[in-house]
Amino acid sequence: RVFSTPVGMPTSYVQLEIVADQKSVEHLIGILSQLGFEGFWEDDASLKCFMKKERWSATILDEIYSIAQTVSRSSSSPAPRITTQIIEDQNWNEKWEKTIQPIQVTERIVISPTWHNYTPSAGQLLLTIDPKMSFGTGYHETTRLMLRLMEKHVKPGMRLLDIGTGTGILAIAGVKLGATSALGIDNDEWSYTNAKENIFLNHVERQMRIVHGELSSLQPEVFDMIVANIQRNVIEPLLEEMVKHLIRNGILLLSGLLNTDRTPILAALHSTGLNTIEELAENEWIAIAVRP
Repeated sequence: RVFSTPVGMPTSYVQLEIVADQKSVEHLIGILSQLGFEGFWEDDASLKCFMKKERWSATILDEIYSIAQTVSRSSSSPAPRITTQIIEDQNWNEKWEKTIQPIQVTERIVISPTWHNYTPSAGQLLLTIDPKMSFGTGYHETTRLMLRLMEKHVKPGMRLLDIGTGTGILAIAGVKLGATSALGIDNDEWSYTNAKENIFLNHVERQMRIVHGELSSLQPEVFDMIVANIQRNVIEPLLEEMVKHLIRNGILLLSGLLNTDRTPILAALHSTGLNTIEELAENEWIAIAVRP
């Protein structure tokens, strides 16, 4: 699971490795990103965080230990195990790119990074993505779950809104699956820039636009489908606003959700007047399709 990777000229980094349960990791990522870490890599075993060597200090390490202990106490989980090591000069872009290969999400949908010349077979729908530091390479379960739901529920002529668009992958997929138009919105400037680049890579610039900002900044327009692959704590406060942008019989697709989020998110959806029509799961992640 790639969140971001160190980019630019080769340099030396401190790698902080944290072994903890999934819930603790989810909390730690948001906190650690504010301390100056430039990249995160999560796999089944641990979370690896990267910071330039010249920015690292014993004070930062002490702060991380304190944060980890606080997170552990609040979740009643075992204390995270933390180790550090120096990663000497490397070409980070080249090293990361080697790990991202074309991936077949469904029989029809294939995602390929720009540095691979993938030739789709007859009937395949190719999404070409230059992920840079944005999320959405197809290597995370939630991206795949959303694309599977979209493949089933996108209908020709739909107007689609992608909240927290990242690389723009879901909005791009919506257009390629038949949507007449798609709007991606993200409050992260890097994601905004990256998504705009990916629109042109996929030749959907006439059907798509990207907005840098919050959902509240949108004009009062409505959509046939809204997709949001973001965390539950971001989704829940936005549900009522999402419904305002959804046509009467529209469909809302949600992910970025863990199995442990299922009960509270279903309760929040129900209280907002939304009814579940489908659920998908992969490993510890889920995706939900709902209608008003």
